[in-house]
Amino acid sequence: MTLRLVSSRAEDSPLLPTEPQHSIAQAQVPVFMRPLNWWSSQILAWMDFFAHVRQRWYLYLPLAAIWVLAYVRMFFDPTPHIPLLFNWTPSVPYHVAWMQYGTRPLHKGDLIVFSFEGTARSHYPGLNRQPFLKLVRGLPGDVVTVQGSQVLVNGQAVGQAKPRAFDRYPLTPIAPVVIPADHYYVQGTSSDSFDSRYQESGLVQSRQVLGLAWPLF
Repeated sequence: MTLRLVSSRAEDSPLLPTEPQHSIAQAQVPVFMRPLNWWSSQILAWMDFFAHVRQRWYLYLPLAAIWVLAYVRMFFDPTPHIPLLFNWTPSVPYHVAWMQYGTRPLHKGDLIVFSFEGTARSHYPGLNRQPFLKLVRGLPGDVVTVQGSQVLVNGQAVGQAKPRAFDRYPLTPIAPVVIPADHYYVQGTSSDSFDSRYQESGLVQSRQVLGLAWPLF
């Protein structure tokens, strides 16, 4: 007589399939408790983050101060009340500049800070009275002409106007004009700079100029 031995190991039996451990663990947690576990994990993660910030407050404090100043300037009072300026755009190759309040007779090449009052404010309300950092490229009495999309001051090409902004908003090149008294043609060094090349920005009046800027880096 031949005896057939039955193995006691579960993996040898085709009738006992194994289940993933995570499935068993999830089955042990009631469905209504799972959102609570997710919220608990999020709370613990935030507690760990704040503990990290508390230990290294000296690193996060300057960043927080910069963001608070940027928020206040964007939504409450755009006038710069401290002479240290931060440039977040590629319009000029300077990231930090020192502002000298007040004005003097401007010259070509001066880096100025002025309050934006262009017609683009109707489409971009956030630009209203925001301080812009640009170079003076045209003085009162200079002649601004346009050839196609090329803008010239006294016959010298100073830049090319783009047909649209980054969000596809249509832009119009500045109309030919003799720069009137107390007005200036300003421009950035980048082709993406939003400046006097466009009617939506326009010439800058003397009363808009807040001061001169000296680049730090």
